[in-house]
Amino acid sequence: MFTGIVEELGDIVGKDDLGDSARLVIRGPIVTADARHGDSIAVNGVCLTVVDVLSDGAFTADVIGETLNRSSLRGVGVGSKVNLERAAAVNSRLGGHIVQGHVDGTGHVIARTPSERWEVVRIALPLGLSRYVVEKGSITVDGVSLTVSGLGHDWFEVSLIPTTMNLTTLGQAQVGAQVNLEVDIIAKYVERLLAPQSPT
Repeated sequence: MFTGIVEELGDIVGKDDLGDSARLVIRGPIVTADARHGDSIAVNGVCLTVVDVLSDGAFTADVIGETLNRSSLRGVGVGSKVNLERAAAVNSRLGGHIVQGHVDGTGHVIARTPSERWEVVRIALPLGLSRYVVEKGSITVDGVSLTVSGLGHDWFEVSLIPTTMNLTTLGQAQVGAQVNLEVDIIAKYVERLLAPQSPT
């Protein structure tokens, strides 16, 4: 489990395409400081398992076809910047919201509207996910826990503070950029619980 509070901007320093999967080499000295084989690290909001921790502050992770097809990780390459977050510790504050690292789909940046010290970003919302998004609710964009500040039929808006713009990839995500989306898990559970049950 994660909180959507990005710890550092990492770099993709290696990528091996393996047909129906890929192996990434990601440099992030903060998240690798205490990382071990088998740990979970969110990379642009995708929960990946550490395969090896390397001596230069990097780690390797395998990305299977399902993840490549459902997330924007299929488009990253050497030199790409990525948001990194270690799994939440049980004794830490939950600064964002409950994030699983299980990407529900992707959207793309439609517009950016700057203000003096913050910026509104409008993102296309796949129709299959729109029912889980509410104004003032939480959504994860590329691993960043954000509050929905505006909502339409097939789009939503988030307002980025300077810290988010400076310390995450969202500060540089231009119009057209693809982003990973994870909706609030609570909404999906509520929908499932309220759905008519078929007889067994």
